[in-house]
Amino acid sequence: QVQLVESGGGLVQPGGSLRLSCAASGSIFSLNNMGMAWFRQAPGKQRELVVLITSGGNTNYADSVKGRFTISRDNAKNTLYLQMNSLKPEDTAVYYCHALGSLYWGKGTLVTVSS
Repeated sequence: QVQLVESGGGLVQPGGSLRLSCAASGSIFSLNNMGMAWFRQAPGKQRELVVLITSGGNTNYADSVKGRFTISRDNAKNTLYLQMNSLKPEDTAVYYCHALGSLYWGKGTLVTVSS
């Protein structure tokens, strides 16, 4: 059974930073072999891709987060990260990690950017 568990969300003021984590577990699951992604879903909106990272380390960011967000992973810890800087109110959403090409999703972590 594969599990993806996000953490690190919370309330932050505009301009602030947060780092999200996605811990992966499962007997056959290794981040080293998987493309991974962060998605987000704001209230009343569709889920959208924030950024993906291929198994080879290539990344693709949504235009709205380029230069502010950084995806990374620690294969030894089987953990995916999302460093979010210069946060804006429009970044408010539930953030999900996802193993590309699979049915595996985390349950999400809420990020609220508000003064």
